[in-house]
Amino acid sequence: MIVSCGEALIDFVPRKEGELTYVPCAGGSPYNLAIAASRLGAKVGFLGKISSDFFGNLLFNRLLAEGVDTKFIRRSDRLSTLAFVGIERGREPRYAFYINDSADRNLLETDVPGSFSDEVECLEFGSISLLLEPGARTIKNLIRREAGRRVISYDPNIRSMLVSDVEAFRREVEELAALATIVKVSRADLEWLYPGRNGEDSARAWLAAGAEIVVVTRGKDGAVVLTPGFRVESGEYPVEVIDTVGAGDSFHAALLLRLSQLGRLSIPRVENLTRAEALDVLIFAIKASSLNCARRGADPPTMDDMVQAGRTAQPSLGAGEEGLS
Repeated sequence: MIVSCGEALIDFVPRKEGELTYVPCAGGSPYNLAIAASRLGAKVGFLGKISSDFFGNLLFNRLLAEGVDTKFIRRSDRLSTLAFVGIERGREPRYAFYINDSADRNLLETDVPGSFSDEVECLEFGSISLLLEPGARTIKNLIRREAGRRVISYDPNIRSMLVSDVEAFRREVEELAALATIVKVSRADLEWLYPGRNGEDSARAWLAAGAEIVVVTRGKDGAVVLTPGFRVESGEYPVEVIDTVGAGDSFHAALLLRLSQLGRLSIPRVENLTRAEALDVLIFAIKASSLNCARRGADPPTMDDMVQAGRTAQPSLGAGEEGLS
């Protein structure tokens, strides 16, 4: 089982680019990932605190409908977090958060299981849940406790408007990356963290600090997998992009699901990932992310969608040796 830890919120997404008419959508990076992984066939759970207001009921009921295990969820009388999304063609989505004392940021140590069964292969975490206390402290302590026991997968998914101290935040990201088995990070996030520095150099520093795999997503330029032993890249899976909301979460979910399918979602097994397997995982994750971008909002593909999309629009670097470098 993959357990995704963190925020569950309501994204208000513009009905059309440039309009001020918004559609409420269930969201939050870890929440989106849980649904994306479930749609692809993974056994997945969500760990977090969800409001008992009507937005919270929408969030909780959608998880149930999508087949996500809800046993790690705690409900709260506090209000749901709201996020308004600004979308401009050719730019990363921008967010305005309404988060004062909301339910998901108030995940406490007492809300987290004292231990997990061996059924839990992987804990996934990241995004705004690591910036908002007291929940941030709860999740960080959970990761520190579980590091080395099972695969830890981390996506910083930076929301810079919530970062007040960049230097302190950078140190924290580096600590969490060193604890993680897998780090999935966007090129844009690396550029924000380390301006003027080559992104892959930053990713290799995280490998040297302790991560086993760092995956850098590069938008229309595809993505790259870096391990201590090799580097593998693949180009985009071309689609007509509507927006990129949830694309990174769909990528991350597909990455973890495919590693699990290959029997690599455990600490000793992921350390021995081969080049061919890494490229397989990368192409699969890029395709899932791209299919999400062909729809409005965070709407990840099912496995049937992945199969039906076929191989008609191949990534620019295919499964042969030319994709390895």
